[in-house]
Order: sequence, then C-alpha cells, then structure tokens
Amino acid sequence: MTSAEYMAMEDKYGAHNYHPLGVVLARGEGVHVWDAEGKQYYDFLSAYSAVNQGHCHPRIVGALNEQSKVLTLTSRAFYNNILGPYEKFITEYFGYDKVLPMNTGVEGGETAVKLCRKWGYEVKGIPTNQAKIIFVTGNFWGRTLAAISSSVDASSTKGFGPYMPGYELIPYNNLPALEEALKDPNVAGFMVEPIQGEAGVVVPDEGYLKGAYDLCQKNNVLFIADEVQTGIARTGKLICCEHHGFKPDILILGKALSGGVFPVSAVLARDEIMLSIKPGEHGSTFGGNPLGCAVAMAALKVVEDEKLSENAQKLGVIFRERMQNLVNKSDLVTLVRGMGLLNAIVINDDEESDTAWNICLKLRDNGLLAKPTHGNIIRFAPPLVMTEEQLHECCDIIEKTILGFE
Repeated sequence: MTSAEYMAMEDKYGAHNYHPLGVVLARGEGVHVWDAEGKQYYDFLSAYSAVNQGHCHPRIVGALNEQSKVLTLTSRAFYNNILGPYEKFITEYFGYDKVLPMNTGVEGGETAVKLCRKWGYEVKGIPTNQAKIIFVTGNFWGRTLAAISSSVDASSTKGFGPYMPGYELIPYNNLPALEEALKDPNVAGFMVEPIQGEAGVVVPDEGYLKGAYDLCQKNNVLFIADEVQTGIARTGKLICCEHHGFKPDILILGKALSGGVFPVSAVLARDEIMLSIKPGEHGSTFGGNPLGCAVAMAALKVVEDEKLSENAQKLGVIFRERMQNLVNKSDLVTLVRGMGLLNAIVINDDEESDTAWNICLKLRDNGLLAKPTHGNIIRFAPPLVMTEEQLHECCDIIEKTILGFE
C-alpha cells in the first residue's frame, strides 16, 4: 500500500480526533524514522517525548521480548514476580517511598488528583467533598473529563461539559496569584508542569517553581509535578524539578518511562501521602503488569547508562544557540525557548495562521519531522540519543527551510 492509501484508510475507518502531518511512518531506529515508501527522516517530536531513548532501542525491545515469552499480565488480583522488583527499582531511582503504577500519562494525572484529594481528607483534615486542587492556565495533561476540566483550551473543553468540580485555575508563572489561592484552607494540592509542553514549551521565570514549592510547604499543600513530558532526562536533568533544587511531593511520570515501547506511567510519593489510598479505592487491570515493569526498568537503565540527561543538557545549549542565530537572520522566527532538548521556536504570525503548519510540511520534505502547537509555535524534541553531528545536520535543515520559506 502507498502512503496515500494508508491515510485514506485511516480517514475512512478511524475517528477524526487527530489532524496528523501528511507522512505515514513504517519503521523507526534511533533518531530516524522511515515512511511507507522508504524515505528517511529525522524525528524531532519523539512521540511527544515518549521516545527519549530513541526508536526501538535494542535493550528495551529485548526486555519486552524476553518478558513477553514468560508472563504478560496477571492483574493485581495476584502478586507477580516482576512488580515488586520494579517498585523497589523505581522508588530508589527517583528517591521516593512508594509508587502507584499506571499505564498512560493522563491516568497518572488522574491518580495524582485522587491521591491528593484523599490525603487532603485523611491527613490534612479537609471537610468531606470540600478539597480543592489549584491548576494554572495553559496546562495540558490529557483529554479525559478530569483533565479538560482544568483546561482553558476551547478545543479540549467545548461540548464536553459539565466539568469536574473542586478545581481552581490561576495564571501560570504568577506567585502572588498562587499565594492568594493558598489562603483557602481547603486547598489540598497545586498541580503544574515545570515547563508547559503542549502550550508551546513555555518556560517559567527563574524562581517561580521553587517559590511555588515553598508556598505549598508553608501552607501544607501538596506540590504535584506533572513531569510526563519533562521527565526522564528530557530537560537535561532526570526530572525538571531538579534544575530548581527541590523534590515534588507527588511526581507524575509517563511517556519515556517505557522508551515508547509500551504504555507505562507512575505516580511517586512518600508514605504519608501514598498510604492514604486503601485496597479497592484505585487501580487498573494493566497497571503494574509484568511486561510494562520489565520494559520500564530497561528504559530507565538506558537513561542512566547512556548518560542521556547529560547529552540533552549539552545538545540543548547548542540547539538554542543555532536557533538564536536563526532568529537574528530571519524575520519569520521571533523567539527560541526551552531547556535541554525540549525547545520551540515562535513564528512571527498569529495562532490562526497556517504558516507554522506549512513550514512543518516543508521540513518534512527536507527530511525532518516536527509539528506545530497553538498555531504559530513549532516544538522541537528529538530523541536524546542524538549526536552533536546529527544535531548540527538537523539545525542546517531547519535553517535552510526557514530561510527558504521567506
């Protein structure tokens, strides 16, 4: 079948809830993917940072294959011989007492919200059904009803109400607004992305995150870090909060926790928080399955052994320098921002324009895959196994495309 035939088949038989770029991918290895006709591309999205370790990393795929021959799923009705070792491994890896394993990033977010509410009632002593969780504008953690209830994006919310009660939205990157919101004694938690990925790689001011954490500690409120996209070495540290010198009360991980090989997410917390949840109050048939646990351990070992945090930190500096040079040359690109290998450029246009989309189509033609977000922002997040030579080649493609587009 041709790429056109594959796209037509999706259009005919699949729900129209996505608007993919016009390329049909059939194979991936490391930093590259190939389409149905065999053309090679650099992947500069990494499945929204799920493929930090590169496509089809042999060690991760090897763990998947080996475990799949032995035991794949037991449910949590029984113990299995992989879950305990995985729980020990991941809690020691990130420095927490307990982990609650789930499958997808949005399930991790839902788990954190439930856990925070339960802690609010059981430990903090908030009156029944009065717990509040503070979110910030521009957040994105999925499209379930609980997730969109914290969103200000009409494309996520319109036509899906009524929304989840017990949420309060305040401006992002605004400590006075958080300080005011935390005066309510019924606030149980504050949930935030250290860098807002879907919003366009929005990096807060220096001191915001640590200031927010300190305010939460002062007011006996849990700081919940949504590191589904920023975690697992993407920003140049194992988790983004490390850049700011604190460990969140609740940490949500997903995406690259399995290297993009299998859906695995996790919520980590200390005993006082995690033990608020009792048997029967939360769970998942697939959460903590042997296959996912084996894959996640292999994926995290790859991050450590191949020093992917260090590589992301080093290459991120080079990438932003190259993109800043492009800003200086181009009237089309006005801003570059990011941390590690999570970056974006802002196109000198409004959100309703199709300029960024057309640039991404031309990048595709030139052998590099990226995708716009919020109309005029292009996010760049390659696999962390990229070499400096490959990065410069990709920067050449981006520069050639942008300058040619003008």
